[in-house]
Amino acid sequence: MPSEKNRNEKVRLHPRNKNRERYDLPGLIHITPELRNYITLNTYGTESVDFSNPGAVKLLNTALLHHYYGITYWKFPDENLCPPIPGRADYIHYMADLLAENNFGKIPTGDKITGLDVGVGASCIYPIIGVTEYGWNFIGSDINPKSISSSQQIVNANAPLKGKIECRLQKNKKDIFTGILTNADKIECTVCNPPFHSSVEDAQEGTRRKIMNLSGKKVKKPELNFAGISSELIYEGGEYKFIQNMIRESEKFSKDCFWFSTLVSKQSNLKRIQTLLEHTEANQIKTIPMGTGNKSSRIVAWTFLSKEERKDWRETRWKN
Repeated sequence: MPSEKNRNEKVRLHPRNKNRERYDLPGLIHITPELRNYITLNTYGTESVDFSNPGAVKLLNTALLHHYYGITYWKFPDENLCPPIPGRADYIHYMADLLAENNFGKIPTGDKITGLDVGVGASCIYPIIGVTEYGWNFIGSDINPKSISSSQQIVNANAPLKGKIECRLQKNKKDIFTGILTNADKIECTVCNPPFHSSVEDAQEGTRRKIMNLSGKKVKKPELNFAGISSELIYEGGEYKFIQNMIRESEKFSKDCFWFSTLVSKQSNLKRIQTLLEHTEANQIKTIPMGTGNKSSRIVAWTFLSKEERKDWRETRWKN
């Protein structure tokens, strides 16, 4: 049986993750009283959130952002995906570690560091965590004007985010970095949670499996508004094709970004993606395993900069 420590501490999360310990439900309910309506008993007989309910999940993550990150306004359309805060925070922490490896073990913080979130969505979650945890600046890109508007509204409504995050619309659906990065931009890291389904049918099947795992219920037609979230979930060719395009385009900006990176959700895609990178001019390639609960994922990161170029970057941009 799992030990009490394992039940109370999410040991698979990054050591700096604010949500390694059990959620402070009384504190979260105090901030977001509606959350009380979605509290149930789990298999251990302790109170937990009903994770099979999308409304409950959104309320929980809204409360987490307020309680742990000081974000008082986090509203976006229900049709858009609601990101789980602990997993998203892990990605940012691991990218901070990657930058620290090139800075004598010290995480570079503050305005000198700029991240790019490819596909910022309506929730602006990666930039929020990057700003509140490390003081970084961020660019958030997206092909959906409504998502850009939503993320910009979140930025404008939270004082800690103002002047730190710039949301940019990607006007060409075939481009990833082109049309977003300017000649003046220098980016320390990119983050991306790519669409991992290749079609609506594929996405619906994935949702059916998720509902079954969470609630044990079989659902023939999941109630999802694909008109609103299709770009977040679906890309022709799926996750592999999206990342393939990202890798190819990253070569055009090889000297403008310290570390490119993306999540790879499907283990079956990992080897092919690593092979693609081995056939580029990438100087270093890293695969970083991540895990939240029963879900495993990984970050693949690559840089085109030589050791000497990375040293020059550190000396000119990060030195106090």
